[in-house]
Amino acid sequence: MRRRDFLNSAAAFGGLAFVRIGSRAWAAQNPNGASQRLVVVFLRGAVDGLNVVIPHAEPTYYRVRPTIAVPPPGHQGGGLDLDGQFALHPQLASLMPMWKDRSLAFVHACGSPDESRSHFQAQAYMESGTPGVRTTDDGWLNRTLAALPGLHNPTEAVNFGPAMPLILRGTMPVASLPSAGGGGARGGEMASAPIFHAGFDTMYSGADSLSVAYREGQSAHARLMSDLEQDMSEAANGAPSPIGFAKDVAHFCQMVRKDPTIQVGFFALSGWDHHVHEGSVQGILANHLRQLGQGLAGFPQGLGEKYANTVILVVSEFGRTARENGNAGTDHGHGNVMWVMGGPVQGGKVYGQWPGLAEEHLYQGRDLAVTTDFRTVAGSVLAGHMKLSETAVAQVFPGAPKAALTVLRA
Repeated sequence: MRRRDFLNSAAAFGGLAFVRIGSRAWAAQNPNGASQRLVVVFLRGAVDGLNVVIPHAEPTYYRVRPTIAVPPPGHQGGGLDLDGQFALHPQLASLMPMWKDRSLAFVHACGSPDESRSHFQAQAYMESGTPGVRTTDDGWLNRTLAALPGLHNPTEAVNFGPAMPLILRGTMPVASLPSAGGGGARGGEMASAPIFHAGFDTMYSGADSLSVAYREGQSAHARLMSDLEQDMSEAANGAPSPIGFAKDVAHFCQMVRKDPTIQVGFFALSGWDHHVHEGSVQGILANHLRQLGQGLAGFPQGLGEKYANTVILVVSEFGRTARENGNAGTDHGHGNVMWVMGGPVQGGKVYGQWPGLAEEHLYQGRDLAVTTDFRTVAGSVLAGHMKLSETAVAQVFPGAPKAALTVLRA
């Protein structure tokens, strides 16, 4: 791409900013362009994978989620059947064409082996690619860039968001774009309507036991909402909500069509920490999933023939509790579902060893267990799709299990 063309493209995207970390100089553009492409979409806040890819054939799912479970296929508002055992949330209907053409797959009971339920710590481990190691100061996507053969240029990796995420920090330069979704989601996104109105405050302002109980309840509610808002702020980590994601995908696809040397894309989306009023077929989670699905569905159309050489991974730091809580939501869990999409994907299948939701199979008696380390899936994509050697993959994911789960076409 000529410098003038690139600057014109940058202006169209609202001001592209280059971020160069480390001392490595920008190298000349690869004249042959990039043939393989990897995109990572990080759902910050721990999306509820059990309500994304629903184990509808397992009665326990409906027993432990009496108000937020998604109905099985064939029922009103039911999930979209995938394979007789699992179903997709109905608000993700825009992704069914990719499932049917076998360019979309899921890996269930997938996640990090680290048992942390802290958003900040779990996200850091998943972005560094070294779960349990707190001293890693670069990210696995940046190490991937360093391992790619050929010359390097500052637009090989494009980040959408207000800040450079850990996953892209390192010696390799990264280009950063503002997201159409704006800043991170705030606690107000939980949309908890006022439980009591000002009139009740006046009515129960006396010293009688009922008034005292009312005010104590108000105080407890305020403390709870403050704690939840702080938790959601930590979960968002500055990422935008899914609103605007489809526009960002369209921008990315346009850039790829103009600059074939782009090999890595990264998007972070917040708003998935649903402790309260998560909803089932409708609600907060459903609304976010619809926007997420519409954005992901934009990749095949936006990339055109380049979709055949692109793999998209959708990850989240951990899953949610198997059982819904007393606030019609779910709390921090362990195992989750990983999404794998793109032309090279052997899709139309839910991969992974499903441990089940019976109490004796739950992690610590409360969460979906992790039976597939997320690094084995990402590592297989790096090896089979990005053509990294076994040694290079080991450098990207040091200490990862050797066994790989292959989700790509032969």
